[in-house]
Amino acid sequence: MSLAIRAGGRTVEVSRPDKVLFPPKLTKADLAGYYEAVASAMLPHLAQRPLNLERYPDGIDGHRIIQQHASSHFPDWVAQFTVQARKGQVAHVVARDSATLVYLAGQACITLHRWLSRTDNLDHPDLLVVDLDPSTDRPAEVRRAARIFGGLLRELGLVPWAMTTGSRGYHIVVPLRRTANFNLVREFARGLAELATLREPRLLTNEQRKAKRDGKILVDVMRNAYGQTAVAPYAVRARPDAPVATPLHWEELDDRRTTAGRWTISTIPKRIDRDGDPWSELSRQRQTLARPRERLEQALAEARGASA
Repeated sequence: MSLAIRAGGRTVEVSRPDKVLFPPKLTKADLAGYYEAVASAMLPHLAQRPLNLERYPDGIDGHRIIQQHASSHFPDWVAQFTVQARKGQVAHVVARDSATLVYLAGQACITLHRWLSRTDNLDHPDLLVVDLDPSTDRPAEVRRAARIFGGLLRELGLVPWAMTTGSRGYHIVVPLRRTANFNLVREFARGLAELATLREPRLLTNEQRKAKRDGKILVDVMRNAYGQTAVAPYAVRARPDAPVATPLHWEELDDRRTTAGRWTISTIPKRIDRDGDPWSELSRQRQTLARPRERLEQALAEARGASA
């Protein structure tokens, strides 16, 4: 049994559409229908980006597959881009149309993870991502951490954008002009993390080991490196109720109803139809790190001196 879905000028056959991916009742057909519905908002955030695929052929309670290579059986209209890796070449999927999103859903790909650079200049990212990852489930504290980080970035002369991860935390994103390579962007991100934790030591930490965080929120900047990925805007997460990584209007961080897993595949299409994509202008707001780097160095010197 299969289901034919019309998307991107193609008819995509989704096999086993009644397969439950999210117990008790959300199916592969629901997932494919969701990705077709949000494609117009999602695709601009995926354009020219190699993707990693997070697949659950037996549903979210089954085995997880992190897939970098495009499978040999993928149809030729699913675009690919070959990247040189340490152990050879990797042909990643690149999503160019809604048909590709529907096809991947039919392969039980629940979550898409995107590179922070694009295929025409892989060494120079156009996104900086800070992942605020809480150790405990305290939504108000995580929103506060996101607002604090936004204030810090504005102090340095940068405009921040916020997104729920669909899990427990938030991504704070800075769109970049491609003038700095990954090494420079990652160095800047590490400085951001240090400054934030020096200023808010009771709330934030750089400790990667969860057992040593003392309940604090991890400021994770490890994604800012060549070949690393971050969850894509509007990607579904492999959690009960199928929550979605949701771009926010910044002021939504002041709303106590906003939680990292608030929006789901059942509510996001209506949100987009009503309010549009809060990140629709993100690609037009690209910034450079030259002057912010100078300000960061000064702020770090002051914070280190105060904590000594």
